[in-house]
Amino acid sequence: MNPYFLMALLFGFLAVLVAVDASAASLNLLPWFNGLHWLRIHLITLGIVSEAIFGFLPALVAARAGYTTPRIRWDIWLTLNVGLLTLIVGVPLINGAFMIAGGTLVFIATVLLWVQLVGFPSKQPAVGAGTGRKFYIAALSYLLLGIFLGTGMWLGWGKELGLLNTKEVHVHTNLWGFAALIFAGLQIDLYPNFAKRPLAWPRSSTPIFWLMAVGALGLVIGPWIQSNLISTVGLILHSVGTVWLLVNVIKPLLRDRSAWIPGMWHLVTAYIWFLIPAIVAPLIVFNAPGFPVAEIESNGGPILIYGWMLQFSYAVIPYLFARVFLPDQPAKLGGNWFSLATLHTGGVLFWLGLFLATYRPLLHGIAFAAWALSMVPVMRSLWRIAHAGLTTIEATHPSTLST
Repeated sequence: MNPYFLMALLFGFLAVLVAVDASAASLNLLPWFNGLHWLRIHLITLGIVSEAIFGFLPALVAARAGYTTPRIRWDIWLTLNVGLLTLIVGVPLINGAFMIAGGTLVFIATVLLWVQLVGFPSKQPAVGAGTGRKFYIAALSYLLLGIFLGTGMWLGWGKELGLLNTKEVHVHTNLWGFAALIFAGLQIDLYPNFAKRPLAWPRSSTPIFWLMAVGALGLVIGPWIQSNLISTVGLILHSVGTVWLLVNVIKPLLRDRSAWIPGMWHLVTAYIWFLIPAIVAPLIVFNAPGFPVAEIESNGGPILIYGWMLQFSYAVIPYLFARVFLPDQPAKLGGNWFSLATLHTGGVLFWLGLFLATYRPLLHGIAFAAWALSMVPVMRSLWRIAHAGLTTIEATHPSTLST
């Protein structure tokens, strides 16, 4: 049993509830609480995504390096989850002490995981072995910086570090650094298993890595020193690496209609919402007349969180759940046509709401409701997989309390 995945399931159910709350608040059915905005984000970024990768990466990296599956590191699990639960208390209350304590514990857990992944030197000279590990190590390095900056917002470190917009740098570090690199590594490592074929150009993983890693650095340094040039170069490099990765994924499947199950559509179309910033960036930089620059900068985050991160998770996390809880059965990407339709509906309505100020509360309220609905079949699927796996474990290892 992998306890990280059970915690991911718990945070997933909480994410459904706070999405419903956001919908009701946008429609003026419930009062709006500022702290819940950040809680919604962190339930997905640190709750669902981090729990899944903390639980799966050690086994994946060990297998790719030629080692047996390592034992669960309970010190990492406990530190991470105490930190996350502390943040869950602190973020809605906007309580600095709780957020600093929670952030510090998550930072320590990330350092421990980073050290564990680095400690698997490759035993196999096989082509492509361990190609995803450099993505994971770089991603966790960006996560450490993101935690440091996020915690520092409550200690006033921004001025000492020369940061004029700590929040923007924190967000860029976590999204373009941590999440994007983790997702890229997972696709490179897992694609041959769930797609039943290699990537179009398996050896392209190294240049893709450098494009995305250096691009993410530019997207962090640019807003840090208020340089649009560095931010733009970083965005271009990162976007080129991302598109190259997507072509790697899509090209082998073009003539195979049977491969385009809802999970594959989730995985690929998630990047529509991820690449939107690259498309609108020039309009934001040059403050195009009539373009809602301020709204996109201040309220555009949910597009990336729900449209990209959560949708990618719909595809990959059920696959990881099946690999962990039902190892003797074939695993496939998650999601269904309903989750695909409702998630993209939410994305379109939320995006329209940024442009149509008069209808914004209504459009954003319906968007969050659509996103909440999209989570329901995925969470049911995760629950069924976990329940089946735990039932098998109980049947194989019956309780000895009655003897």
